[in-house]
Amino acid sequence: TKLVFENQFIEFASALPENYNLYGLGETIHGLRLGNNFTKTIWAADIGDPVDYNIYGSHPFYLDTRFYEVNSTTGALTYAPNAINDTGNYVSYSHGVYNRVAHGQEILLRPTNITWRQIGGSIDLYFFAGPTQPQVTAAYQESAIGVPAMQQYFTFGFHQCRWGYANWSVVEEVVDTYAKFSIPLESIWTDIDYMNQYRDFDNDQIRYNYTTGEQFLSRLHANGQHYIPIIDAAVYVPNPNNASDAYEPFTRGNATAGTFLTNPDGSTYIGEVWPGYTVFADWLGNGGPWWINEVITYHDKVNFDGIWIDMSEVSSFCVGSCGSGNLSMNPVHPPFNLPGEPGSVIYDYPEGFNLTNATEASAVASASASQSAANAAAATPTMTANHLRTPVTPGVRDVNHPPYVINNVQGDLAVHAVSPNATHANGVQEYDVHNLYGHQILNATYQALLNIFPGKRPFIIGRSTFAGSGVWAGHWGGDNFSRWAYMFFSIPQALSFSLFGIPMFGVDTCGFQGNADEELCNRWMQLSAFFPFYRNHNTLSTIPQEAYVWSSVIDATKTAMAIRFQLLPYMYTLFYLSHTTGSTVMRALTWEFPNDPTLVAADRQFFLGPAILVTPVLEQGATTVDGVFPGVGKGEVYYDWYNQTAVDASVAGQNVTIDALLGHIPVYVRGGNVLAMQQPAMTTRDARATPWSVLVALGLEGAASGSLYLDDGESVNPNTTLYIKFTASSSTLFASGRGNFTDTNPLANITILGVQQSVSNVSLNGMVITSGVSYDENSKVLCITNLSNATAKGAWAGDWELRW
Repeated sequence: TKLVFENQFIEFASALPENYNLYGLGETIHGLRLGNNFTKTIWAADIGDPVDYNIYGSHPFYLDTRFYEVNSTTGALTYAPNAINDTGNYVSYSHGVYNRVAHGQEILLRPTNITWRQIGGSIDLYFFAGPTQPQVTAAYQESAIGVPAMQQYFTFGFHQCRWGYANWSVVEEVVDTYAKFSIPLESIWTDIDYMNQYRDFDNDQIRYNYTTGEQFLSRLHANGQHYIPIIDAAVYVPNPNNASDAYEPFTRGNATAGTFLTNPDGSTYIGEVWPGYTVFADWLGNGGPWWINEVITYHDKVNFDGIWIDMSEVSSFCVGSCGSGNLSMNPVHPPFNLPGEPGSVIYDYPEGFNLTNATEASAVASASASQSAANAAAATPTMTANHLRTPVTPGVRDVNHPPYVINNVQGDLAVHAVSPNATHANGVQEYDVHNLYGHQILNATYQALLNIFPGKRPFIIGRSTFAGSGVWAGHWGGDNFSRWAYMFFSIPQALSFSLFGIPMFGVDTCGFQGNADEELCNRWMQLSAFFPFYRNHNTLSTIPQEAYVWSSVIDATKTAMAIRFQLLPYMYTLFYLSHTTGSTVMRALTWEFPNDPTLVAADRQFFLGPAILVTPVLEQGATTVDGVFPGVGKGEVYYDWYNQTAVDASVAGQNVTIDALLGHIPVYVRGGNVLAMQQPAMTTRDARATPWSVLVALGLEGAASGSLYLDDGESVNPNTTLYIKFTASSSTLFASGRGNFTDTNPLANITILGVQQSVSNVSLNGMVITSGVSYDENSKVLCITNLSNATAKGAWAGDWELRW
């Protein structure tokens, strides 16, 4: 390979072995394993989740895993590009590569090599030797980008949102309807509906006035629930010819030089987003302090509990500073129809909708065809400039149209984005830092929330991210579609963000764009219950898709939420470990079983931590699902969550057909793990006040281990914490804690799976338990109940030992 290092073009390459396994390089909707014929573009883009193209985030990091066959006689290793020998003995070695560059990039994956192409910057490569995925991921976070933020406990509850909640009354009705159907709801969110003409930091005083909002939020908080509003990156510029159009956030920012991005001539750069012509904070100038002040000021009016940052790539609906000289037209409508407006009625439904709702599907298809015909008839031919082919002048730096054109999903770098020649206060052009805009707004928002809630962990979900954004925020998958394919893609997307150090990830459950249907939402509400961030959200004018809309979805949601609530202490502990050690929360099967080459592309199942295996149904009309049980036949055992019996599977990597009628999501506990759990409730606050239970899933050797982390659930630096370790072996379970955090909830019961022999004697700390003990000879399950009196001071008030 040749190294090319020019002003606006850098290229270098590296050989890769045959049939390599690379993961990462985000953000893209793609399978987990990237393959060897794929071009990955990195340029933060405002685009509704197309497959295989660049979207919101920039993560130039990859994990490389290579398999070697072990010679049974000599122990020598031979690279195995096609490791498919069922009787072969394989070992894998992984390493990671991070190219610490913020400029636009293309990474070309080809059968024999990887080629990096950049349109600026430097070559700043980090290598992480591994040799395992956990070691690579931990090293990447601890030495390069930072470990993920610890989240507040409440953030692991269920969140509901949609674009289209017309006023506070509608929002409260949604909250009340969840309660009516006894579906847990932790947080209610509002999209841009609440804003005064889509302007940040300003409520519509007819539909979302501050007094009514204060009363509603007071009731919400009394219930242990929370409120999260959206805040967009663009800030409205008032019409200078209309005194009634005054907008104080802009006025305050404009009073200080360097608050907003400028044009190269020093004039204010004015783009266009939802409210009309807008400006954009300059994070390299005075934009940060201004933004922090505006968030604080807005909280004085609306008592929110976290912030949802959107449009932060940063997005602009026009090319260039289109508002310059046009502010007298403000506020202007976006240059396209909003969802539901004439010509943009949404008729899309999931795959297979015509099979389950034939009559409605026929009517929808007819209406959609009529709309398409009307739009085509009304369309006027337009001439558009070719932004991608411009003369190249040697020695002249052209940031708007660089000499090398990356495969940006929007084409021109300025389409749906602030133009590359927008200038920061220190002279830096947006071309050089575009991919950092979303990262910097998350930092500023984090600092604002620390000011509002001193000592409390900020809760932020952001759209555009960069390497290290997980230090401040979580991420959602953006504007996905109500389609079965996108439910599947949510899994590899989540696993990729595990590699990127952003474990607080989830997608718009049931889909954002298009209409959902009952079957899709039934399956998706259950799948997302095992993602860290769990939110239902859809776009303007689509049919309602809250969990209570369809009766079967109500039941399915309750079933999955009941499991999630029991696992909340486990999930919280996983986040503590992620925050302190750089470990992952959602895990690919291949990471947990790194020496099994059959799992390299497995992305239709996943582990939640080391203990929970989730095998969702991802196809319309299916009543069964095929899944693998990694490691069976080689020392692993799995237990069905629902009946607690060991799974009858004997061959590692072999697909097993699992019954999964609508409303059932197969979940398994991996042997060798101990889980501390609490009971379901309507909110996480109430769940944290319920008695404890312990689930012991013994491995084939009769051993298991686990841990539990406890603190106040919200402090950045908790005054007291408690960390309990569980160890089971030789028919004995030990629980040993360190720390001073006090939890007074008693221990209600202990369930032990995989007990192979009948039990006649059970004791806790040497005291024989005479009642509440049962053993099922068929399921091999030992249950010990009625432990509350023996642990009245709290399940973890002291160390204890259970023998059976």
